[in-house]
Amino acid sequence: MVIENYTKASQQLREKLPFPLKPLAEIAYNYWWCWTTERISLFRNIDPDAWQQWNHNPVALLQFVSLERLSQLANDPDYMKRVKAVSEQFHRYMAIRDTWASRVAPQITSDRPVVYFCAEFGIHESLPIYSGGLGMLAGDHLKSASDLGVPLIGIGLMYRQGYFRQRINGHGWQEDYYVDNVFEQMPLELMTNADGQPITVELEIRSRVVKIQIWRVQVGRVSLYLLDTDRHDNDPLDRWLTGHLYGGNQDTRIAQEVVLGIGGVRALEALGINPAICHLNEGHAAFCTLEVARMEMQRTGKSFYDVEQSVRERCVFTTHTPVPAGHDVFSGDLIESYFSHYWPTLGLTQEQFMAVGARRLGDPWEPFGMTVLALRMCRTANGVSALHGEVSRKMWHIMYPDRPMEEVPIGHITNGVHQRTWTAPLLSDLYAQYFGEDWSNRIADPQMWAKVDDIPDEELWWRHQLLKERLIAHTRTKIKRARQQRGENPQWVDAADRILDPNVLTIGFARRFSTYKRGYLLMHDLERSLRLFSNPERPVQIVFAGKAHPADEQGKRILQRIYEWSQQHSLLQNRVIVLPDYDMYTGRKLVQGVDVWLNTPRRPLEASGTSGQKVCFNGGINCSVLDGWWCEGYQTGPDGKGMNGWAIGEDAHTSDQEMQDKIDAESLYRLLEEEIVPLYYDIDPKTGLSHGWIKMMKGSIKTNAPLFNTDRMVADYVAKVYAPGIQLDLEPILASV
Repeated sequence: MVIENYTKASQQLREKLPFPLKPLAEIAYNYWWCWTTERISLFRNIDPDAWQQWNHNPVALLQFVSLERLSQLANDPDYMKRVKAVSEQFHRYMAIRDTWASRVAPQITSDRPVVYFCAEFGIHESLPIYSGGLGMLAGDHLKSASDLGVPLIGIGLMYRQGYFRQRINGHGWQEDYYVDNVFEQMPLELMTNADGQPITVELEIRSRVVKIQIWRVQVGRVSLYLLDTDRHDNDPLDRWLTGHLYGGNQDTRIAQEVVLGIGGVRALEALGINPAICHLNEGHAAFCTLEVARMEMQRTGKSFYDVEQSVRERCVFTTHTPVPAGHDVFSGDLIESYFSHYWPTLGLTQEQFMAVGARRLGDPWEPFGMTVLALRMCRTANGVSALHGEVSRKMWHIMYPDRPMEEVPIGHITNGVHQRTWTAPLLSDLYAQYFGEDWSNRIADPQMWAKVDDIPDEELWWRHQLLKERLIAHTRTKIKRARQQRGENPQWVDAADRILDPNVLTIGFARRFSTYKRGYLLMHDLERSLRLFSNPERPVQIVFAGKAHPADEQGKRILQRIYEWSQQHSLLQNRVIVLPDYDMYTGRKLVQGVDVWLNTPRRPLEASGTSGQKVCFNGGINCSVLDGWWCEGYQTGPDGKGMNGWAIGEDAHTSDQEMQDKIDAESLYRLLEEEIVPLYYDIDPKTGLSHGWIKMMKGSIKTNAPLFNTDRMVADYVAKVYAPGIQLDLEPILASV
């Protein structure tokens, strides 16, 4: 495995730093630093303004901060003690060999690791190669794999401009724009050979040879390799193959998936990595199965059909999409233009090649499906919640006509979140006081979380209120800046300092704006909504955030409709807020600061969802349609009412979308009017607290936290997918952090 040159970039940064600060260079190049506040503050305290300017990127910060400031810090004994302590903590973490995974699944080794393919990874806002939930899940998967000691490597794409940035103009319309990533100023390193030249692999794409170089990002003990075609010796068109995440047309999409799948396998070979398991996280990487087959044929001299079973034993698949339109399919003509040179290397005819990706064999009009390819070539497949597994079995039953629907070989492993990334420092400190200093090693332990009842109500509440105030401060800053950039009048700009109130019930809604997510549901009855949000005695306020895909005009209209609604009445202008340019940083502020997390998908179109899980670790309460993970998380008491949150509508599916909207909107209004708002404002005059509300907060924490975390999720993948047959209950799920 080629890893000896990883220190080159950090070594160059070390040369700039005064001797006592040199450990900062090594830490800056490993995203381990982003998992706890004391490590983040180590960089933020160097220059808070520059930290914001560089989008919380420690490498850029250290590259450009003045030598005078660095010298000041090198002469500050308190700061030097912090650097020394964090550096020692980092080296202990990286040196641990006796991990949960080494004890439970010793058959998975660093010589034969799991390789995790995904089109996007949400590691941190300073690495903008993510768009939403799939990327967040992938980033959290890598982090928990590192904490649990699972030998795992990530493969993705290094996008020159990533996902689009968002402005909202004065009419509420989303404007899209892009910003170049400057790779040399980011916590990543170009992989080079012994001669110092970039390690490259080659692909043929539409009769052109495309060279791919490889960047590495270190995520704790896990390496993430990112493929990049932006090289001067590539055709200008090919340099942009890794330009945008989910941009362009079908041509761009298939080319990117060739780079990710086939290019990813070739990159592994060039790096000397021999995977035991290839984990396809969504169908974008499914072409990797064909390249694994081709290399196995080349090694053994066997035919494609002879190696097919051995390839299947090495590949596993996770699907995230319950929406048929979300599964990539390509026409026969497009497949021919990209693969006519490739299928002969597999010893296949065009018809045989197309059949590998066809749902219905023998149908000449059947397109080539990436999910179909993954299902055919992987030994296991799973959805990301119990309901999603059921939906997927129904969706893909067509491929297994001889089996009953319940025996379609698609299971489920419900998603989770990386608690150490998403829990607010104020709450982490509180948990350490009541659960023990090692609490974050034991987050899958329900007995530990039961101790949340021991936390005094006032302790939990005042910390939650501080987090809400921080969310409000962040929101005011972003709205004020947006108004300034639009050239609004000074009075309107200054009015941003008065939006939202920390004493008001605060709802958060943050996700991609698309029709099935129904961001408009609260506006179904405008008069009723106005009464809720403008009530002088028991008001409600809401923060919306999210992007519509650049090609999704309907999604943009939903966003515009919400913005226009927020401006139609003076009473709503300070209580209905649309935040522009949603990213991981804003996401953390939202999930840590809201009282209620609202989720209104049209069931059963939410595969899992993870944002609501992040809220639970921070004392927020979910109010959601019974879809995705919430079907498993929602619990009721003896009275039939929610004890850890609220369920919108009925647990039923209907093809009448208008009727479902009407039913769910009525349910949402009723919950707000009769349960949520009264409970929040049911204040004990002696303590000034709503003890009923805090009881619900504690219920949300103790029932959801031990289940919906990526330590439990990754452990499930190890036991059910990577090394099936091991017994999880023989070894508690303990992270090594």
